[in-house]
Amino acid sequence: MKHKRLKKIRLHREGTATLIWGLLFLLVLNLSLFYCCVPDHSWVFYTVLAVSLIVYGIVVNFFRCPIRVFDDEIENVVVAPADGRVVVVEEVDEEEYFHDKRLMISVFMSLTNVHANWFPVEGVVKKVVHHNGNFHKAWLPKASLENERAETLIETPTGVNVLVRQVAGAVARRIVTYAQEEDNCFIDEHLGFIKFGSRVDVYLPVGSEPLVKLGDAVVGNQTVIAHLKP
Repeated sequence: MKHKRLKKIRLHREGTATLIWGLLFLLVLNLSLFYCCVPDHSWVFYTVLAVSLIVYGIVVNFFRCPIRVFDDEIENVVVAPADGRVVVVEEVDEEEYFHDKRLMISVFMSLTNVHANWFPVEGVVKKVVHHNGNFHKAWLPKASLENERAETLIETPTGVNVLVRQVAGAVARRIVTYAQEEDNCFIDEHLGFIKFGSRVDVYLPVGSEPLVKLGDAVVGNQTVIAHLKP
């Protein structure tokens, strides 16, 4: 395998256009109010300015992308593909690819979480598929199959197949997947990005050992969520 291509991004490139246009809009809005409202109605200007700063700060926080390096042993390790909370740890019937039971671990991302997605395992990307669909609340069980989603199938160096499913939510309207078929993929690299609230499901072979439970907070590319079945 080739060496890791660690992407050092402080603010994610998916947010560039949103941040630039949002900043320009808020500047025009607040400058217009400044010249119209000050000094007679200065409270209007300062109220809108405060709201603008809060909203823009939330958007900047959403698109932040901290530099993370996983330093532990990677053999048979599955790391969290995203920041958030664990909403599913159970065996399920996976009928789209495996047609058998799989251990499913799902991480739900709120609006305050980093929304970059990382590869949970190292290996070769065997399949990348995007499905159009609905926009149910991402934590609902039916979201994994009915919502808009993107699926990446990875074969690890030991021949284990792991499926990663990026799922859009009630607010999210865009899933970005960087993975391409037959690419080598590595822990520390970005799998993709989901805008404005969603979840990521990981399907592992039955017999894999889950290391998280419902409600646990996890950190993408840092928290070990399972050990693969040898």
